[in-house]
Amino acid sequence: MRVIVTGGGTGGHIYPAIAIADKFKEMDPNTEILYVGNDEGIEKEIVPKSGYELALVDARWLNKSNLWQLVKTGARVTKGILEANHVIRKFRPDVVIGTGGYVCFPVIVAARMYGARTFLHEQNAYPGLANRTLEKHVDRVFLGFKDAQKYFKEPEKCIEAGNPVRKSFFTMDRGEARKKLGFKEDDFIVFSFGGSLGAEKINEVAFELMQVLNGHEGASMVFGTGKWYYDKIIEQAAERGIEIKDNIRIKDYIEDMENYLAACDLVISRAGALSVAETTVCGKASVLIPSPNVTGNHQYYNAKAVADRGGAVLMEEKDLTAEALISQVMRLKNNPDQLAEMGRASRSCAPDRALDIIYSTIMEIIEKKVK
Repeated sequence: MRVIVTGGGTGGHIYPAIAIADKFKEMDPNTEILYVGNDEGIEKEIVPKSGYELALVDARWLNKSNLWQLVKTGARVTKGILEANHVIRKFRPDVVIGTGGYVCFPVIVAARMYGARTFLHEQNAYPGLANRTLEKHVDRVFLGFKDAQKYFKEPEKCIEAGNPVRKSFFTMDRGEARKKLGFKEDDFIVFSFGGSLGAEKINEVAFELMQVLNGHEGASMVFGTGKWYYDKIIEQAAERGIEIKDNIRIKDYIEDMENYLAACDLVISRAGALSVAETTVCGKASVLIPSPNVTGNHQYYNAKAVADRGGAVLMEEKDLTAEALISQVMRLKNNPDQLAEMGRASRSCAPDRALDIIYSTIMEIIEKKVK
């Protein structure tokens, strides 16, 4: 079996693709995997560390601001399809799976022209433009949330699978993770992050929370600022004369996310589909702050799905203040029974079978083609 996975731009597209690739390798170690990404995405940093070969093709988001931008988009997409066609004919895949991001468009189109079986995974409750456009070029569309089905023109192609999470998230132990990361066994640990690039509003209120917890006995905080904001946060702390104590860790990017999620007691984050899936798989209580700047307000619905079952506190950004966040964190810190109940409710929302559903569906279609 020869498999291409593609998806890019953010970890929310990249890590599900890696999880799917890992599943194929787990089921058949002889499977050959190629990851196809775009030079402008962070996949060029992440994928090589996962052990998979990476090929890059041109791609560009749809910019409709003026005619010239449309022409530039068309030219780069055409170039990307030609490059993807070259990669595909050289690799000769049986299956091509896209997980979102504009790099999927040239790769899936070229794969369909080549004759490979093609599939998409849509992580969010509201599908992105690339996946909605590519629907006609694929055999099946796997859904992270059932609500996404109504936005596709061929709903019979859609299969509710949940969001694929890497196997390591299912196997992490809280005590082992704390020991590995050097945290105290009994500390109350808050883990705040806003995605690979960061979220300005979350950083703003998390900075105030950090000051409350700085040096606080029996508590620790991991402050994932994102790469865009790390220097600003460090400079801000210096300007205010804040001496960062040992119980505070400020990080620009979290590479070993599974360890930090396993180790913490409470997560503060956006409600991107992958973040929600990983948090629930680890059974962690969370304060979810949906981004208001996403298509279809899909992060709100991602968060609501967990909050409605008691696994998260949903705080919309328009209502987010440092005082409100600090109040929620301290309330949960002082109510360990409620925190534990939220963790159990969170775990009940986890997409346990996503990878099994995706793998078995693809193999069934491939076997039918062979017969």
